[in-house]
Amino acid sequence: MGRLIRRARPSSATPSALRPALIRGAAGCGAVLLLAAGGGATQLPASPGGGGASSSHSVATTAAAAIAQARAPASFQQIILPDLLVVAPSGLTGQEITRLGKIAGVRNLIAFDGAEIKAGSHQVSVIGVNPSTFRSWVPLQTASDQAFWNSLSGGQFVASPAATSSLGLRQGASYQLTGATRRAVKFGTSASLGIGEVDMLVDAQLSRELGLVHSVAALISAPGVSTQALTAGASAVLGPSGKIVNLRQQQLSNQATPTTPAAPATPSSGLPTTYLQLFQESAADYCHGLSWTVLAAIGQIESGDGANDGPSSAGALGPMQFEPSTWAEWGIDGFGQAGPPNIMNPYDAVPSAARMLCADGATAGGSNSLASAIFDYNHATWYVNEVLSLAAEYARDY
Repeated sequence: MGRLIRRARPSSATPSALRPALIRGAAGCGAVLLLAAGGGATQLPASPGGGGASSSHSVATTAAAAIAQARAPASFQQIILPDLLVVAPSGLTGQEITRLGKIAGVRNLIAFDGAEIKAGSHQVSVIGVNPSTFRSWVPLQTASDQAFWNSLSGGQFVASPAATSSLGLRQGASYQLTGATRRAVKFGTSASLGIGEVDMLVDAQLSRELGLVHSVAALISAPGVSTQALTAGASAVLGPSGKIVNLRQQQLSNQATPTTPAAPATPSSGLPTTYLQLFQESAADYCHGLSWTVLAAIGQIESGDGANDGPSSAGALGPMQFEPSTWAEWGIDGFGQAGPPNIMNPYDAVPSAARMLCADGATAGGSNSLASAIFDYNHATWYVNEVLSLAAEYARDY
């Protein structure tokens, strides 16, 4: 992924006046620090005294409370697998965002700010997000890292592992971030940010203070739409200046092709690091012979639109929408985790769904057995048809 927006020094220019550049890369791939070619980065010195967040955070009590409430991270419940990254160098207008959301088959869309600014003397790519909504779009391990989101929602900046290492960032130290203004900001922690060559992440408040370009890019999830049709729809909205990255193919290329074991697998050690891996490993480890695409389709239908993470009208909860009574029977700790199974935890919910489907005969042989198991998951013929349709779309696209 190339540079978002180039900004070489403090400037009072509005975001639309900044010189644009293309985002490239994909969800799930490693970030690459944007430094001079041919040499490693020197360590970035912390601001004198290791000061705290910017002075703009010292506001009236009521304003501070409002900011704190806006920044507070929600618990992670949703699973969203992004299909396209779209970039409008001058920023997406509200009308363009609405039109992108109305493309046939689009289930989720999130827009975010971005720019290339200075961290000390080094150029870095930074995006600005609402932590509680952006959390569902990042790699699964990052989404589940509460300390990461606490840091971000507390007004600190977080960084990719590559940027953290190259810049020599120290947790708790403050660094000068220079965009339209200069701010001394504490470094919180590091984790994979899920968009290649994005070095740092800040919250929406700090994004405004630094003058990042508003809504410079968006992620789109449309699991039931072919890549060709989705790209054509986005191109019609963005026009010739817009940039589009196919994340489906890049997610696949960043992971090894799953293999089918000859016998039921022993649950793997460690946790999957992406949503795609979560579905793949849950199928392989907890329901040998079940296609991961079925789990991915159920995850998208059950919680992909963000409106039914729970409780539903039937009392269902979590990313795979288990009713508590069903969860009491089938809920398990996935991937070697300890403690009681958590209906809201994707690492537990997805393996539990695989286990339930298996017990209901999903792998007994033939399409009728699979359809019957899906029907047992949600007693509706339309639901079975939609799951199978989305699963087939995943199989084609991946």
